[in-house]
Amino acid sequence: MEDPSTEPSTDTIRTPRLLLCPLDPAGAARIITGRPGPAERWGPGYPDDGDRAGAERFLRVVAEQGDPAPFGAYEIQLRADGQTVGGAGFHGPADARGRVTVGYGLIPAARGHGYAAEALRGLLEHARRHGARGVDGDTDLANSASQRVMAAAGMRCVREDGRLRYYAVSWPAR
Repeated sequence: MEDPSTEPSTDTIRTPRLLLCPLDPAGAARIITGRPGPAERWGPGYPDDGDRAGAERFLRVVAEQGDPAPFGAYEIQLRADGQTVGGAGFHGPADARGRVTVGYGLIPAARGHGYAAEALRGLLEHARRHGARGVDGDTDLANSASQRVMAAAGMRCVREDGRLRYYAVSWPAR
């Protein structure tokens, strides 16, 4: 019999190869300090500066607005072995137009396997199921890998400025 403490939460987003496990304040604090909990398996290089920044953003949202669920932050785990290989999630609750902003990142060893696009597709479907009207994201102009990820997940480039390229996906009202 499996240890119930290792079972994914019912709020976990499941994709074919990944589990996107919801972050809570204690988990965010562990990411910021770089100290995994006893049952956590962190891949080499996790957390990085982007993961720490995402955990700090999550804690700010919680402090200022309360739990942003279902539009919170997630740790990306491989279903095969439970190893955490990155983070993904929403920058906070939906805005007045029903739109959320998304971000993601993987450790170097997990890149090039399609995990980022798979995680992003999971987040997009999650947002749609929970009533978001659309999802926005952006990336540096030079980050062609992230641009490919957003395109592969179904987002389209909507504009760019001198620094960033902006992507979006929208759904009709239900």
